[in-house]
Amino acid sequence: MPHQEHLPQAGGGLAHRRGVRGTRAGTAELKPNRAGAGWLRAGLRWWLPALLACAFAGVAYAAVEPGVTVLDRGEAVRSDWSAAAPPAAGWVPVQLLDLWHKRWPEHDGVVWYRLHWQQQDPQTPTALLADYMSLSGAIYVNGEAVARDPSLVEPLSRTWNSPHYALLPASLLRAGENTVWLRVSGLTAYQPGAGPVRVGDPQALQQRYRSERFQRYDIKLINLAMAVVLGGVFLLMWLLRRKDSVYGWFALTELAGSLYGYNHIATGIRPLPSTDAWQAFNAAFYVCAGASYALFLLRYCERSYPRLERVLAALCVLALLSAALLPAWTGPHRNLWFAVGGLCYYVAIGWFLVQAWRSRRPDALVLAACLLLPVLVSFRDFALFFGWIGGTTYWLSLTSLLTLIGIGFVLSYRFVAAMRRVEGFNLELKREVDAATTELAQTLARQHALELAHSRAGERLQLVRDLHDGFGGTLVGAIAQLEATPADASKAQLIATLKELRDDLRLVIDSTAREHADLSAQLAPLRHRLGRLLETADIDSRWQLQNLDGIELDSARSLDLLRLLQEALTNVYKHSRARRVDVALRRAGGHLQLSIDDDGHGIGAAAKADGGAGLASMRSRAQRLGGELRIESGESGTALRLEFPLAG
Repeated sequence: MPHQEHLPQAGGGLAHRRGVRGTRAGTAELKPNRAGAGWLRAGLRWWLPALLACAFAGVAYAAVEPGVTVLDRGEAVRSDWSAAAPPAAGWVPVQLLDLWHKRWPEHDGVVWYRLHWQQQDPQTPTALLADYMSLSGAIYVNGEAVARDPSLVEPLSRTWNSPHYALLPASLLRAGENTVWLRVSGLTAYQPGAGPVRVGDPQALQQRYRSERFQRYDIKLINLAMAVVLGGVFLLMWLLRRKDSVYGWFALTELAGSLYGYNHIATGIRPLPSTDAWQAFNAAFYVCAGASYALFLLRYCERSYPRLERVLAALCVLALLSAALLPAWTGPHRNLWFAVGGLCYYVAIGWFLVQAWRSRRPDALVLAACLLLPVLVSFRDFALFFGWIGGTTYWLSLTSLLTLIGIGFVLSYRFVAAMRRVEGFNLELKREVDAATTELAQTLARQHALELAHSRAGERLQLVRDLHDGFGGTLVGAIAQLEATPADASKAQLIATLKELRDDLRLVIDSTAREHADLSAQLAPLRHRLGRLLETADIDSRWQLQNLDGIELDSARSLDLLRLLQEALTNVYKHSRARRVDVALRRAGGHLQLSIDDDGHGIGAAAKADGGAGLASMRSRAQRLGGELRIESGESGTALRLEFPLAG
């Protein structure tokens, strides 16, 4: 039966409701794989005969109904919306299934159908089954109402997709002729009419009612629930992984398809004000689903055509605006939008079938098979919708099992393929990490060896410099002094020179052996030796060490500081004739402050001008420490000041 109310099933099913369900939500490029070519042949070999068997089984069931009378001939008359009883005149003979838009193309309102049957025994249990009333209707038997839809005027109820069953009480029946009146409310733009009525054995009619309702209503409800669930799941997946847009397009296709698929189970049109508005939005959602489906297949194959995508988006916006702003025009002309949506489906599926056949990849071929059979069935349903063939049932919903098989295989295939890629990636990553670890270990070993060699070379150079600058200079000076000393020089003078060499050598050894040692620990041996030296000249030495805990200097800086102290106090011992010397070393923030004050006769003018060899050495060491040596000398004594940063 080509009533347009079934279009959401015919249109949606042929391209969306069944086609999308078998789709893999992945983003892999289709690449050749000949191993899966058998899947498509197997689908054509087994699935198509199975579907045809189901269809012919239904036809056979319809032909064999013992104890049931089919009322498919009667009379019809039109009336207005408010008519509570049929008019007396104007009846015309009709053959059911009857679509009155062909007879009365301008009539929007009510049409009464009158049917008769003969009942031998009124006490025989009898039931009635009205196959189809569009858009809504009421059923009367011998003048008494036995079934009625909630609203017979706009906004009309929508029970067109479900048969009407009623068990007739014996009090309504008569021996002989009985009459059935069908009061059908409809709009001519949506092919209103009525189908055959069956009366007879309640058990047989109840069984037929359940079968018809399952095919025409329950399957739609199941499909709608599946679409909403799948759409929600893939929408969540897309929200969690935005870069995989194929999930988003699949979700949008399912959700948009669910909006127009709701037409199959809706019993009313609220919150929309009229049937025209309902049909307008139904068509608009179909266009949106078709466009989304086309984009889904493009993303599935990792393709992008910006101009085409903009055209599809414009079609969706135009369809929605037309439904919202011009529902009175869009509803009656909805076939235009359904043709646009169907074109989107068919072109997208045809393009994908070509891509799948070229790739020969198993999952793509299985998906192609899951799309191909529903598409073939949809041709039949479209012909039924446009009135090219007769009938009352659309077959597309019978492909649900095939669709579920396709979904299960494709998603399982994608999951296994993803797991294999992850496992392969993990193995490859482990190999790369092991190789990088080995290379890094070798590099670090080489670097450590180089640093160790460099450190040893630096230590040797530092030792050479210390021996050259300190001990070497002292040794050369001692040799020169001994050469200039008369042959009868005292033994004490020679011993003093050797002690000086010994102290200088100890200083080098202490500073080198105690790398990064605490400064207080490094000062202790020097303080002890210099204190004993100054005591031999009756010089009282007083030391003040403040906040030196935790201060560590490297060997070079420690040696420079210790030598500077040694040279300064040695000068006090040799030249100052002082009776007292005060040595203070303290930490002030990030700096060290050194002060040495004696009460001697000061430094001579000539020595102060050129600095002397000892003073030059002290200034050089102060510069290496990062500070500047200041010396103030007078008749009351000499004051030495040095401040340098702890961080060299």
